[in-house]
Amino acid sequence: MNNPYIESAFRTLKYRPELPVKPFEDLLAARRWVTDLAHWYNHEHRHSTIGFVTPAQRHAGLDRALLEKRSLVYEQARQENPQRWSGQPRQWAHVDTVHLNPETPHIKEPQNTQKIA
Repeated sequence: MNNPYIESAFRTLKYRPELPVKPFEDLLAARRWVTDLAHWYNHEHRHSTIGFVTPAQRHAGLDRALLEKRSLVYEQARQENPQRWSGQPRQWAHVDTVHLNPETPHIKEPQNTQKIA
């Protein structure tokens, strides 16, 4: 496969405890299972790339308020118990653009501008 979205979905799918190990009884059973999986993925599964909110929360525009509240809770916890953190706390900022496989900036090699005689 070379479709990163499908590869990501299959990776998530294979670690689900409900992944069937036997064939479905019929087409209706397969459709029900996929419908339940899609509901879980969109309404229950919190995605790390978008700040551990669900795709449904993000789509509905609820993620900003959730992330702001989460940030306040973490800051309060850090002030009350600073030794709990060994480094900086997680940043709970809204992510504007999401990429499945973001490109990393390439380091350009300096070009040799000297002419060889």
